[in-house]
Amino acid sequence: MHLPTDILLTPRALAHFKTVLHNEEKAVRIKVIDKGCSGLAHVIEPCSAACDDDLVFPFETIKIIIDKKSFVYLKGLELDYKEEGLNSHIKFNNPNVKNECGCGESFSVNKT
Repeated sequence: MHLPTDILLTPRALAHFKTVLHNEEKAVRIKVIDKGCSGLAHVIEPCSAACDDDLVFPFETIKIIIDKKSFVYLKGLELDYKEEGLNSHIKFNNPNVKNECGCGESFSVNKT
C-alpha cells in the first residue's frame, strides 16, 4: 500500500536510474527550490551519500534522498520515467502541486 507520506518509484524509473547512475552514485537527491513564475521547482541530481538530517527511501540498489525541508512539498511523490517519441524524462507526479506554470517548470502548493 502506498501511504501519502511515502515516496514511490515506478519500475520504469528504477530501471532508468540503475542504467544512468555510476557505481559511486547509487542515490538520487530530490529537492524543492524557489524558482520560476509559480514559485517552486523540482530538482533531481545524482549523489553519493545522504546528510545526517536527510530522509532516505531505498528501492533495491537505488536510494532516493530528500532533505526534510523539501519533504514537506514531496509527501506522496511518485517518480516515473516517460519516453515520448524521441524525448525521455523523469516525471514528477506530486500530489501537493496545486498549480503549474505554462511551461511546466515551476509549481505552487496550497499554504497550510
